[in-house]
Amino acid sequence: MKKAIFYMVISAIAFTLLNVTVKSLGQFSVYQIVFFRALGSLFFTLPFLLKNKISIYGNKKTLLVLRSIFGLSSMLLFFMSLRYITMGTAVSVRYIAPIFASIFAVFLLREKIKLIQWFFLALAFSGVLVLKGFGEDLQIEGIVFSFISAVFAGLVYITIRKIGDKDHPVVVVNYFMLISTVIGGLLSINDWKTPMGYEWLVLMSLGVFGYFAQLYMTKAMQIGETNQITPFKYLEVVFTTIVGLLWFNETYSFYILLGMLIIILGLTLNLIFKKSQ
Repeated sequence: MKKAIFYMVISAIAFTLLNVTVKSLGQFSVYQIVFFRALGSLFFTLPFLLKNKISIYGNKKTLLVLRSIFGLSSMLLFFMSLRYITMGTAVSVRYIAPIFASIFAVFLLREKIKLIQWFFLALAFSGVLVLKGFGEDLQIEGIVFSFISAVFAGLVYITIRKIGDKDHPVVVVNYFMLISTVIGGLLSINDWKTPMGYEWLVLMSLGVFGYFAQLYMTKAMQIGETNQITPFKYLEVVFTTIVGLLWFNETYSFYILLGMLIIILGLTLNLIFKKSQ
């Protein structure tokens, strides 16, 4: 259990470093950041598949492409939101993705959700309303981008559920990174800015942070009880908020912090109840 928690903490730190790096790269277009984020991860996924003689084409090709498009849309919109609002706020709003995943699951997977779970999900959603309704210093563009990012993330969860165990997890990630590299590269052509010196290292580190964030989160889920481990994932919100305060001099009003807390509380309660059934 301690090892699983350790892995989840490492994952949260890696996600935080990814958020901070993206925030610090404001001189580059979002499309170029997506390109380097995906390209960096391919240096890990492709060698793994080749070394273990796993086909990069996969079995559920249509679902793999859909998952990649949904994931790319979510990532792109989240990175855009960081241009308008504080990192902690953007991460918190993105985390309402399980709400949309639950809604999609009811209609697409015919899953049933108990009334108490709807209450917890509504509680989490109310946190977003608190953020926007009382966080007067928040720019609506950032909230909207992060919100829609969460919608696409919800679709990612559903698509992965549909893929199931028909494809290796690294194949799923590799598809995502490959498509993101191609589309991100094409979209960044018009606004391409050639990195100088250390900027190359910073941009390539995006893929490293993203890869290890996903890797250690997966490891934690594999060896620990989901309802006990997943709440530690929300440490990303805490770490990102602290770094935002210290590094970027971001400010968080009482209501913004309250909204973030309500979101995390609602999602955690829903997860604990779901896994206790």
